[in-house]
Amino acid sequence: MTPTNEATDRVQLVFSLFDADGNGHLELADFELMSSRVVAAVPAAGDALKERLTASFRRYWDTLLTELDANGDGRISPEEFTSVVLNPQRFDGAADEFAEALAAMGDPDGDGLVARPEFLALMIAIGFERRNIETLFDAFGPDGSDRIPVATWADGIRDYYRPEKSGIPGDHLTAGTTG
Repeated sequence: MTPTNEATDRVQLVFSLFDADGNGHLELADFELMSSRVVAAVPAAGDALKERLTASFRRYWDTLLTELDANGDGRISPEEFTSVVLNPQRFDGAADEFAEALAAMGDPDGDGLVARPEFLALMIAIGFERRNIETLFDAFGPDGSDRIPVATWADGIRDYYRPEKSGIPGDHLTAGTTG
């Protein structure tokens, strides 16, 4: 399956955000730094939520390393990243775990809902642009108390990594970021 242009744009943006040191490759240190930033974004989250999110970042990295690092150098190029992340058979497990853990992190009180402040804090910690984050949250259809269901966000994250998807809420994250 050939990925849609939107899917490719989404994945290129994620690669650039996860490349924390900006050296053009993903490495374990990038994932450790990103994990610590995101975990710190919601201080009210309990240790179990923080550990779950940290473990999901580890699995994300381990999946990339296992699937792609044939030469054993511990680095993933943009081309390698795109080839596995947009391949559901190779990446869906890691994407599911990450989606569930990140969305749950936005619900520190466990009521099944993510409020805008926690959503913004987590997405800003990842590195997305605030205006795009706000637009994405609105696209998820918040309730009268400005909250969205955890499941809605988790499904949105899974859709973000689907190669056949276009016109999804996650496409708002790339608005004005690609050329």
